[in-house]
Amino acid sequence: MIFYIDENDENKRLDCFLSEITPDLSRSKIQNYIKSGAVKVNGQEKKTSYSLKEGDKIEFEAPEKEDLSIKPQNIPLEIVYEDENMLVINKPSGMLTHPTVLERENTLVNALLYKYGDNLSDINGEFRRGILHRLDRNTSGLLMIAKNNKAHEFLAEQIKNHTITKKYHAVVKGNYEPDNDIIDLPIGRNPNQPHKMTVREDGKESKTVVKVLERFKEATYLELTLITGRTHQIRVHMAYKKHPVFNDTLYGAGQSKVKTQEQVLQSYYLRFTKPFGDEIIELEIKPDEKITKVLKYLRS
Repeated sequence: MIFYIDENDENKRLDCFLSEITPDLSRSKIQNYIKSGAVKVNGQEKKTSYSLKEGDKIEFEAPEKEDLSIKPQNIPLEIVYEDENMLVINKPSGMLTHPTVLERENTLVNALLYKYGDNLSDINGEFRRGILHRLDRNTSGLLMIAKNNKAHEFLAEQIKNHTITKKYHAVVKGNYEPDNDIIDLPIGRNPNQPHKMTVREDGKESKTVVKVLERFKEATYLELTLITGRTHQIRVHMAYKKHPVFNDTLYGAGQSKVKTQEQVLQSYYLRFTKPFGDEIIELEIKPDEKITKVLKYLRS
């Protein structure tokens, strides 16, 4: 098996990453395989505690054949764009992008496997068939999917070089100032709470462009453009600025009077180059139910 590390998995321990993508293997088995040389990182043996870097190539020769199959499920997909090499879907809030150790059903990958079968890239393994980048479970919006490995590599290069434009809409708590802002603060994993990210000096460069769309007494409606794409980037930057995303309980917002399924955040705009040429694809969707509901409440 071969896996390539993207920016969402950087800084994870080697044994932790392999445990996530091979849930049928125990952590101790994974560690033994690493120690025995069955795992190579960029062609070299590494310690179990090796901290992964973006672009690392993981080669894993499991001594035993393990069942890593994912069940295809007939889950409706809202397809915003599609051609012979890729598609863009509007992922609903509440859906995981791909299976995890604990959840192997009702994810986007389960739905993709039902509709497209083997016509999905497998560069990142069975658990992430077709997946180029991710959205948090409770963040909705536009997500690119690769139908083959060449398209995956073509689009992944754009993601790596930050030539894809990704814009989000969010409602944040409080009165955000100024009207136009650039947040340039490094992000890394929270050492005390590894399921969270945080601003830290030794983190990866993280840059978010902020534009105020509408102000309210207790909140601000924003457009946010990602220059980089770190895990939880918008949520972390907003929390650090003392303006957490509305209803984002993980990053300190708490639930407001108007209830939603966690953070009021949507990936609403994508601009990228279509495989395999120079045609520019530009996509935009309307505000989702959460944003519409909160804006209605704030405007009343």
